[in-house]
Amino acid sequence: MTFPVLQTERLQLVEVTPDHAEALFEILSDEAVTRFYGMDPLQEKSDALNIIKSFKQTFDGHQGIRWGIVIRDSRTFIGTLGLNHLNLYGKKAEIGFELDFAHWRRGYSSEAVQAVLTYAFKTLGLYRIGAVTFLENDASIQLLKGLGFEEEGILRGYLFQGGTSHNGRLFSLLRPDHESSYREDRL
Repeated sequence: MTFPVLQTERLQLVEVTPDHAEALFEILSDEAVTRFYGMDPLQEKSDALNIIKSFKQTFDGHQGIRWGIVIRDSRTFIGTLGLNHLNLYGKKAEIGFELDFAHWRRGYSSEAVQAVLTYAFKTLGLYRIGAVTFLENDASIQLLKGLGFEEEGILRGYLFQGGTSHNGRLFSLLRPDHESSYREDRL
């Protein structure tokens, strides 16, 4: 399968390659970014290369797709966004993302997530997209709710970071809900 490149008004979602390792390291070594990521901040640049290698293996194994988020005008790499735990047969996946702190609150995450949701439902034919956040991750919770995700409950001890297990808040969006909100946006 060829890696699917997606375009939005301001962004291009591309395959993450070793060329992005330096930028990915800078993003994932920032404690503000990884605070609610489910992973401790990176310490070594080689860790970024290992993560990029795992993205490729996951894609090649049809278990997920992780896009690099690039600002089209400047070609600046600002984060990643992915469909994790992809199950084409079961028509489901889980979405996750992180963004460089310098680019927060500009609508980039929402724009990128919307493009991936459309791709997941229309091209891949998925029926359900899940998302799990830390309980305190208000920014991601508001973004998900704004895109039509519904809260389903709490997953006890689901996330592990900083040597401790944390509860996670579970959200989902189903294809019929996305299609109806997509139609409403177009009216």
